[in-house]
Amino acid sequence: QVQLVESGGGLVQAGGSLRLSCAASGMPLRMYAMGWFRQPPGKEREFVAAISRSGGVSHADSVKGRFTISRDNAKNTAYLQMNTLKSEDTATYYCAARVTPDSSAPVTVYEYSYWGQGTQVTVSS
Repeated sequence: QVQLVESGGGLVQAGGSLRLSCAASGMPLRMYAMGWFRQPPGKEREFVAAISRSGGVSHADSVKGRFTISRDNAKNTAYLQMNTLKSEDTATYYCAARVTPDSSAPVTVYEYSYWGQGTQVTVSS
């Protein structure tokens, strides 16, 4: 049974940093593309970042230069380093996984099969 568990969220002041972790179990992370999405209050879930099996990355324009996705297959964990946080980054953050035979890094909600329960990030201005 595949499980994804996010951690590392919290309350931070604008300009601060947080690192989110996504621990996977029941699956070898190396076989999966991983993604981070977020859902602000009252809004739809949106793409943040994705990383392919081979380490290729994609970041949403709104977070480029501030957020970095990474993965550690040996630890079966994916990460999202978030720097220079802004109030508009406030959201519930979700990690997602998709088994893929290639080096794609999907960027839409519909392409992912497995989801974590989410972790709250609140940025105070």
